[in-house]
Amino acid sequence: MKRRHLWRIPVALLIVLIYLIPFYIVISVSLRHSSDHSSWWALPNYLFFGNYATALKGSILQGILNSVIITISSVALIVIFGALAAYPLARNKNKLNRAVRIFVLGVMMVPQLSIIVPIYSLVTNLKLGSTYPGIVLLLVTFFLPLSIFIFTNFIASIPRDLDEAAAIDGCGPIRTFFLIIMPQLKPVTASVIILTGVNCWNDFQFSLYLLQKPQITSVTLAISGFFAQVGSNVYAAAAAAVLGVIPVIGLFLAMQKYFIKGMVDSAVKF
Repeated sequence: MKRRHLWRIPVALLIVLIYLIPFYIVISVSLRHSSDHSSWWALPNYLFFGNYATALKGSILQGILNSVIITISSVALIVIFGALAAYPLARNKNKLNRAVRIFVLGVMMVPQLSIIVPIYSLVTNLKLGSTYPGIVLLLVTFFLPLSIFIFTNFIASIPRDLDEAAAIDGCGPIRTFFLIIMPQLKPVTASVIILTGVNCWNDFQFSLYLLQKPQITSVTLAISGFFAQVGSNVYAAAAAAVLGVIPVIGLFLAMQKYFIKGMVDSAVKF
């Protein structure tokens, strides 16, 4: 049986290699001098950190700070509202809730750029352009369905006997959720935080159109600032990308145990 599954090892190593290649290229480019035009596939025989100094002189630090504020605010609202909405959807299996769940899946399939014009018009009319509330509201709106989807699957796997026992003890639905259900959502909450957090951190489309002020730029806009029609600094952009991805990698490494457990436990029929 063990020999029969040995083919999985080279396949897994190949997949890991494919995923690591972009990181290898961007690190290799970030450590080169702009006059070095050798192949990006080969590591340079020297280490040049001037690109990181150039990136730090730009708006990358301000972009990281703004993205931290936007991501934390958005993820907190996504987790709270996603869990609260998923609880009745998972426990009350009627036609209305099934229609709501189908609607949630439909919203997840809507491309962001397909409705960017009415969204921009709405945000402008509400005076929320280039503001934290405006971008946070949009990110919560688009990534909340994913949170509801994952939380619903996980809560549906929790035995209803716990709800009935809490009801016998005098707990209403709200107290049952916060006292009984919420403590069991730690693994899936980590999954939601990582998935939605990465999406919010990497958002470029909404940020490009809605964040027009330099003081509220995001990390993706800060990286794109190194590319222009007249000239581009690919080496400094690579260094900025390395700095911008560090917080996301740290988040995943800190929560990977809960992330894997949450994804496995929530993989049930929707």
